[in-house]
Amino acid sequence: MYPLQLDAQRIVGMAGIGEGLVLVAFCGSCTFLTGISLSAIATNGAMKGGGPYYLIGRALGPEVGVSIGLCFFLGTAVAGAMYVLGAVETFLDALPSAGFFRESVVVITNSTASNGTKPDLVATTVSTPSLHDLQIYGIVVTILLCFIVFGGVKMINRVAPAFLMPVLFSLLCIFIGVFSASRIDASSGITGLKLQTLKENWSSDYQRTTNAGIPDPEGPVYWNFNALVGLFFPAVTGIMAGSNRSASLKDTQRSIPIGTLAATLTTSSLYLISVLLFGALATREELLTNRLLTAEVAWPFPLIIYVGIILSTLGAALQSLTGAPRLLAAIANDDILPVLNYFKVTEGGEPHLATLFTAFICVGCVVIGNLDLITPTITMFFLLCYAGVNLSCFLLDLLDAPSWRPRWKFHHWSLSLLGASLCIVIMFLISWTFTVVSLALASLIYYYVSLKGKAGDWGDGFKSAYFQLALRSLRSLGANQVHPKNWYPIPLIFCRPWGKLPENVPCHPKLADFANCMKKKGRGMSIFVSIIDGDYHELAEDAKTACRQLSTYIDYKRCEGVAEIIVAPNMSDGFRGIVQTMGLGNLKPNIIVMRYPEIWRRENLTQIPSTFVSIINDCIIANKAVVIVKGLDEWPGEYQRQFGTIDLYWIVRDGGLMLLLSQLLLTKASFESCKIQVFCIAEEDTEAEELKADVKKFLYDLRMQAEVIVVTMRSWEAHMENGPQQEDSVEAFTSAQRRIAAYLAEMKETAQKEGKPLMADGKPVVVNEQQVDKFLYTTLKLNSTILKYSRMAAVVLVSLPPPPLNHPAYFYMEYMDLLVENVPRMLIVRGYRRDVVTLFT
Repeated sequence: MYPLQLDAQRIVGMAGIGEGLVLVAFCGSCTFLTGISLSAIATNGAMKGGGPYYLIGRALGPEVGVSIGLCFFLGTAVAGAMYVLGAVETFLDALPSAGFFRESVVVITNSTASNGTKPDLVATTVSTPSLHDLQIYGIVVTILLCFIVFGGVKMINRVAPAFLMPVLFSLLCIFIGVFSASRIDASSGITGLKLQTLKENWSSDYQRTTNAGIPDPEGPVYWNFNALVGLFFPAVTGIMAGSNRSASLKDTQRSIPIGTLAATLTTSSLYLISVLLFGALATREELLTNRLLTAEVAWPFPLIIYVGIILSTLGAALQSLTGAPRLLAAIANDDILPVLNYFKVTEGGEPHLATLFTAFICVGCVVIGNLDLITPTITMFFLLCYAGVNLSCFLLDLLDAPSWRPRWKFHHWSLSLLGASLCIVIMFLISWTFTVVSLALASLIYYYVSLKGKAGDWGDGFKSAYFQLALRSLRSLGANQVHPKNWYPIPLIFCRPWGKLPENVPCHPKLADFANCMKKKGRGMSIFVSIIDGDYHELAEDAKTACRQLSTYIDYKRCEGVAEIIVAPNMSDGFRGIVQTMGLGNLKPNIIVMRYPEIWRRENLTQIPSTFVSIINDCIIANKAVVIVKGLDEWPGEYQRQFGTIDLYWIVRDGGLMLLLSQLLLTKASFESCKIQVFCIAEEDTEAEELKADVKKFLYDLRMQAEVIVVTMRSWEAHMENGPQQEDSVEAFTSAQRRIAAYLAEMKETAQKEGKPLMADGKPVVVNEQQVDKFLYTTLKLNSTILKYSRMAAVVLVSLPPPPLNHPAYFYMEYMDLLVENVPRMLIVRGYRRDVVTLFT
């Protein structure tokens, strides 16, 4: 009511009828589109207390919901102060004698001319209530309204008709008075509804005013279209009154859409009609200087209008003081921010402490006492909330998840996007400064909630967007081979240790550290997998519990990854299922990472070798790369800086995986001080220089800096021809031969007793003793070379020899033990049939 009479005058007086209609339609379109979005979200399920905060939080997530919700709470609380000041100012204009202090008097000089004569100077005296009177009465009125709010929803509902009925009657009196305004003396500036007055007031005439809105050529405030938008927009911000009391509504899915849209259309229509009628009713000077023009034209006497204006603004203030505390209590009840726990209320209870806090903010703004300074702040906070509602509906409508089934059917994502865009445009039209400040405040609250807030999963639209984006990305990747430039390591970390871990430790602590070393700047995903031996029906719940523990542990180690626990009859069968089915499309794991079973000889002589070899063979068949970590217990942590070299013994072509792993290690703080050395194996000294030049050129093309060293190592045939050399460890070689011979003799004895062919690990095997000696010699010779050149290296990378066909797993473990002996930290790497590095840009 108060904005209807004052803002319509100010808008027509400054902007004229033409721009005034555009302004009202512009602001009305914004609120109408917001009402459509609000109706769609509010009818998509049961709605608790909190109004727009509840809707935005459940659509855009708790961080966005709390940040916008707190800004909307501030806007609603400040709006209460605006309405209180409006009521008090109207009261003091009607009864100047009620003021305790002297009124402010402004003399405005205007020039008039008639019949082509020289313009005459006419002085107009305009009085405004004292700022101190506004403050005193405003504080008293705020306290009285708080007593009503403390009475609860029932008391507010009883008082509401007392505010509504006089307002409706006052509106009727105003429109009757406007159409019968010809009875008033035209010399006062009120001409009645005349076409000539409408024409004169059609164009704009922006001018300066005092802080109280009184025209003054030397006034500090200059009005333009943008400033009028900021002044008028609070008049259309009542659309959230119903949703703010959502917890008290009997049927939110019916009441909010009908009530909100009906109120929006009705008030927008009244504003448009008022602009036309006031533009044809009085001169521009009268519109700008007569603050209670409607009271003068109202039929039958002004007192009714005074009462209507006061009750209208007091009713709006009561709505603000009712909605704001409930909004704050709803935010506190969601338990996102611990600092708001003081404002929590039980279900069905009244938010008394939140009401006191709201009243404190309201009184603080009343002390300011200037409506024109308060309204831009309100506008920004309300527009921010409306933009959040529109973006929420836009996101939910665009994603169209199966759970998105609003009863309100008249909505579309394009309308919501248009509504959000209008909100942002209006914010910047009004004030760049206020817009930046409000966005900065919302961003600070968002950042604070992200740091200090408790995690909450409300099934928000962003989660649905992430899911759909992941699906689209997965489909766009296809199932074709990934180009080397786009290749990322997706390690499958095999957590099942060769041995036992302490209670409540689901994974070796160093495995997560090593997984982080395989990522560049933390980008990439790891899959942590463990296997529980047994029956799935019996151990399904245990697996879920173990999976939660493993997920918690991964988060604790700050490793980006997911946890999976598999129940299988044994480890080999479980891993075989994992390597075949884990992942989707090109997001399947491409590297299998596991710990080297250093304890195999003393813990379990038969099971560990067969399982270890089975896993490696499964990886080869499934075309997965393999990285086996020896010395995992000594793997450096995030802040344990290493010095020395990273040595690569590049024996077989692996698609560049070993080179890429060394480069990834250098990106970590623990290895950034190291240098890379690439050792190439040559059988003859004559090949050394040519091989070195080729490898250097290859590394240069790959943009990798490394020192290339060529090492000559005799083949098995040369060893047999010339005999062992002095540096060869004959003792280790003969010890391994004796253990293998003993194991082979036991196998033969068992086969002879059972009358079966030679068997190992449940499979028939063929043993060529000369080939066994060849494998033993090759691994021993490579180990001797590593100990000679890389004893002080930070880490050694060496190619993984594949398990020989038809050889017992025990034999392969003997070969591997010879390879890793006395090397403290080693990565045994096997690539796969794909290049992971490229020479080309």
